[in-house]
Amino acid sequence: MSTSPDKNDKQAIKIALISAALIGLLAIAFILFLPLAAAFVDQYFSAGLGLKDAAVIAFFVTVITLVIFAVAAGDGLLGELQFMLSGFFGFFLVLWLLIAWIF
Repeated sequence: MSTSPDKNDKQAIKIALISAALIGLLAIAFILFLPLAAAFVDQYFSAGLGLKDAAVIAFFVTVITLVIFAVAAGDGLLGELQFMLSGFFGFFLVLWLLIAWIF
């Protein structure tokens, strides 16, 4: 399997040119994508909910979720009350801050 050095050099040059053309096309596509990305950031990362509104939403979502958990657990509502309360405060805090941060 002896191949001539000229054939390998031609293949290397061909691969290098195709790679350079692809990198150039990717650079042009990225430059054309920047205005679209800026519009996306302006639309979805603008000021949204404050902490007060997020607290109300998080409270109701937490209560509904924990009621569903308690009903699914059967008679675990009174026997597991201490765990339900600690779970409520932990879930509420995390959900409250995430809602305020994301929305």
